[in-house]
Amino acid sequence: MTSSQGFVVSRRATLGVLAGACTMAAPAFLRQVQAQGLTKLAYQTGWLAGTDKAGLYQAVGAGIYKDYGLEVEIRSGGPQLNVNQIFLARKVDFADSDSFRVLNFAREGLPAIAVAAMGQKSLTALFSHPGVGNDSLAALKGKPIQVSAIGRQTYWNWLKGKYGYSDEQMRPKNPNYGQFLVTKDLTVEGFVNTEPIEMRRAGVDPVIHVLADHGYENYSSVTLAHPHMVAEKPDVVQRFVDATIKGWRTWLNEDPTPGNEGIKRANPNMNDEFLAFGRKTLKERGVFDSGDAAKMGIGAMSDARWKSFYDSMVAVGAMPAGIDIKRGYTLQFLKK
Repeated sequence: MTSSQGFVVSRRATLGVLAGACTMAAPAFLRQVQAQGLTKLAYQTGWLAGTDKAGLYQAVGAGIYKDYGLEVEIRSGGPQLNVNQIFLARKVDFADSDSFRVLNFAREGLPAIAVAAMGQKSLTALFSHPGVGNDSLAALKGKPIQVSAIGRQTYWNWLKGKYGYSDEQMRPKNPNYGQFLVTKDLTVEGFVNTEPIEMRRAGVDPVIHVLADHGYENYSSVTLAHPHMVAEKPDVVQRFVDATIKGWRTWLNEDPTPGNEGIKRANPNMNDEFLAFGRKTLKERGVFDSGDAAKMGIGAMSDARWKSFYDSMVAVGAMPAGIDIKRGYTLQFLKK
């Protein structure tokens, strides 16, 4: 097989490389893998396969998970899928999340814990037509905005508190951009790594309001784990976190082909043009390697960042005071 560095090795040689190069590859770990084979895991994404999931697909396609003794199934999300419900029912081992939803889990005392944050910035943006005066978030106050169901539960409360938006200006988000394209005063929610290329193809070069650029400190692509796994199988969680981080690092900085091919198989609507645009956007905007990751590496989280985001949500009335936010995340798998 071909490893993520591009050299050909046998399974025995792979384990030998890990023993010399990876702190997780202690002799006991190697004996366990050899005796028991690969540990099977399932990861539930929040949306269809795209560049915001590329590190996962890279870790599968480049054999990185296998190098860490794992066999990982990536299950795609979609518009009608309740990821939280699936996760809480223990139908998967890990799931996509973000800071806001993690805080909600902590607020409600639900069994979920964030073990890594692959995305340092939220990909959520609002898109407006150019030349109609909608050139800032402040200018959108009182104007119609299409918002998704998830958006209503997360960033919308932040916008209401910071810019004085009201629920009356919300409109349901349509599955396509037909209404947006013909309605110049309409703004629509989307993702910065996908929507711009589609809108430009349709003849609109949108004004892009990336929420992270205006103080929305939500971590994205948060890896959510079950507390029982953290307590009972920390070695499995550690290997999954380490391998996923390596998947992101190699997809962003080396040959992205293994991840791209996996994305295209999982989502036929993705093509090389979309993948190249998404990768370029994620790199230019530092979505995965800025913030805490700039000092501590991809996947990093910090107490300071969690507290800052929580405090900002309390300040705008999006979260109540008094939540023990540390019950919602752990840094134990990132202290390397």
